[in-house]
Amino acid sequence: MAAAPAPARSESPRRDVHRNLNILAQEPFLRMLHLEQKRTERSRRRFVLMLLESGNLLSGHGRQEALNRILSALCKSTRETDITGWYKEGSVIGTIFTEIGETDGNGVASALLARFTNALASSVSIEQINQIKLSFHVFPDDWERTDDGDGEGGNGVSPLYSEMHETDAAQKCALWTKRFLDIVGSLVGLILLAPLLLAIAVAIKLTSSGPVLFRQQRVGQYGRRFSFLKFRSMYAQNDPRVHEDFVKNLIAGAKTEGQKVYKMTHDPRITPVGRFLRRTSLDELPQLWNVLRGDMSLVGPRPPIPYEVRHYDIWHRRRLLAVKPGITGLWQVTGRSRVGFDEMVRLDLQYAQTWSLWLDLKLLLLTPRAVLEGKGAY
Repeated sequence: MAAAPAPARSESPRRDVHRNLNILAQEPFLRMLHLEQKRTERSRRRFVLMLLESGNLLSGHGRQEALNRILSALCKSTRETDITGWYKEGSVIGTIFTEIGETDGNGVASALLARFTNALASSVSIEQINQIKLSFHVFPDDWERTDDGDGEGGNGVSPLYSEMHETDAAQKCALWTKRFLDIVGSLVGLILLAPLLLAIAVAIKLTSSGPVLFRQQRVGQYGRRFSFLKFRSMYAQNDPRVHEDFVKNLIAGAKTEGQKVYKMTHDPRITPVGRFLRRTSLDELPQLWNVLRGDMSLVGPRPPIPYEVRHYDIWHRRRLLAVKPGITGLWQVTGRSRVGFDEMVRLDLQYAQTWSLWLDLKLLLLTPRAVLEGKGAY
């Protein structure tokens, strides 16, 4: 009987190391990353994602040996419950350090950096270490820390949300079409509504002191900050703590007896002209400029104020991950101020999961009727 052929030697070292470390390929690793996010939303036990970018270390001669040395260092600095795999196949290795608890995430990241660096120094040469770039990402990350000092923080997409921006060719085409419609729609709207915009500006200026436009920092997709525009509907120099306290109680689920409206209905800070603008949603028209700039879309979730996000539960943040915020959307058309905060988030998530160009067109067509009916507008 002929002997069975021996397995190719060139593949055996990699297979042995990968099996011992239980390294995952890119697709299952990203699925595990998404699963850990879901688990953290329930357990509130944070995790750290470590990314190792290898530069040219894993692309030239001696690639296999260098990979085995890196994996050896990972074996020395990870637990059995940690998950290691390709974040980007062949170039970026990721390790998920699970359930770090409620301790300071940045302190844990620093300790992990020191532990892995020591293990790496005993396995890899100095020249090779200089080619490696390490980064640590704590989930849930602190969006407040993304501010880069100019009020436009969070300019990059966090690696923690990779599954949110991995799109196929068809979806990319749809997103480009959505952006094209946003540009055309906002530009046409600003031109056609110019006389109305001017009339509203004059009315505001003649009836109360202060600027015509109200500018406010809002949180956009992936926690990016941008300057949000509205026609000013309140008296100048009012106290924002009134609204902040209301939002805090709303998100926490606190209600007054018999409450059926989930919005401030008798806000003393609103001017008479501002009350009309709010009831007709005309105060929102300057956001067409935000759409033209690319901060917002015509259709999407409403962008929150930074102090709102500070009171968010972990799962609430998902409403700002999949799609850009918008002027109108599923909540504005179907729920508005008549549903609680959690239900509003669920409507936003429903929109993100079922999004299509046809749904956007349908919501845009339904918006005028919702505005004219005025239900939930205060």
